Amino acid sequence: MRIYKALAPVKALSFDLDDTLYANTAVIAKAEVAMQQQLAQLLPVSFHNNTVYWFEQRKILATEDAEVRHDVSRWRLLALQRGLTAQGMRPAQATEIAELAMSAFLQARTDIQLAPHVRPLLQQLAERFPLVAITNGNADIEKMGIADLFQFSLRAGPDGRMKPYPDMFLTAAERLALPAQHILHIGDHVKSDVLGALSAGCQAAWLNLTPDTTAKLKTLPHVELHQLDDLATFG
Repeated sequence: MRIYKALAPVKALSFDLDDTLYANTAVIAKAEVAMQQQLAQLLPVSFHNNTVYWFEQRKILATEDAEVRHDVSRWRLLALQRGLTAQGMRPAQATEIAELAMSAFLQARTDIQLAPHVRPLLQQLAERFPLVAITNGNADIEKMGIADLFQFSLRAGPDGRMKPYPDMFLTAAERLALPAQHILHIGDHVKSDVLGALSAGCQAAWLNLTPDTTAKLKTLPHVELHQLDDLATFG
């Protein structure tokens, strides 16, 4: 652990989810496959159904409406609908199939595995601090089986613009009835988590699992963690 700035008293902890509490790359890859498999069962064989095609549909939507990026579930769903109607499917049928494919994606997306030490650590911290989750993704702590560890969870889209915009951090402070400066946010992403937390007036702990990347920091967090267990010393 490395401390860059003096910490104000910490009265609550907020956590990023993806790639902070669990490795997320393989989870998303599995969810993409589940979505495509569902589509393959429902679509005519002549329809395009591959990762590149659906990614291109999302890119097109984002160029038309940049705000759609703030809700990744809605963005993906609309891209599915667009991709299906672009291939000649009637809108009502496209909506139905897109929703089924999105359901398959989300089910696989919430099948995460915490490392053995993570739950005990969070339980230990929850005895001393309110814990909240703040995510840009579509992680669902209820379906992931970790909701008991948190006071609440905030997700970009329904709960505000994605990090590093300050919306969700400020909402967390309001719901916790705490000044933002007494919330320490923990996350792996320098821009989304560190810059986002600091912009909202929160304190920031950067989870850096590859310490040789420290030189790339443009905005200093209060604390740099090299493993989540470093948090056991807080409080």
